[in-house]
Amino acid sequence: MNAESGRYDRAIALFDAANAQDPNLQTVEGEQHPKELLYARRMSEMLGRYAPAASAAVRLAVRAQHIQRWKIPRSDYPPTPVGYKQWRTALYKFHAETAGKLMQQTGCGDELIERVKSIVSKQGIKADPETQMLEDVVDLVFLEHYLADFAAKHPEYDEAKWIDILQKTWKKMSPAGREAALAKIKLPEHLLPLIKKAVGAAA
Repeated sequence: MNAESGRYDRAIALFDAANAQDPNLQTVEGEQHPKELLYARRMSEMLGRYAPAASAAVRLAVRAQHIQRWKIPRSDYPPTPVGYKQWRTALYKFHAETAGKLMQQTGCGDELIERVKSIVSKQGIKADPETQMLEDVVDLVFLEHYLADFAAKHPEYDEAKWIDILQKTWKKMSPAGREAALAKIKLPEHLLPLIKKAVGAAA
């Protein structure tokens, strides 16, 4: 193992240790997992399928994308669209700073740390290919792992509301990400007609 790969592995281990502190648990196949640790591992697994040659910066950013998210709850901000944007902005900064501080403990170089922080904080989305790659993975993980549960929690949403949600997700993705959504991930079967309708309308 060379020094660079050793620092990478230590950073991943520190990210996972931080997320393992999540008091919120999610049950998968009868086994409980800290919610954000499970999410982080799903993000890495999806990146491995979607872009196996991704740089170390992207691989680290993907693992840290929701790091210790529970520390800044949505309820800390007003229940309005403006409040939501304020919350998301605070999260981006918090995740980036947390990842950067943990990476410093491993001896990672300043250039890599700043690059990871830039990707995690979604700087240059659409213009920066690596930031866009992170966004694609976020959306693919949502569609494969979280869309069905989200739908179950919102039976009050009508078809128009769901089409709007799915179209907004679709528009955030790159052409490669959209292709992967239709060919490389497992979409919830009972929602496929609605997904295809939304995608068709967005095309």
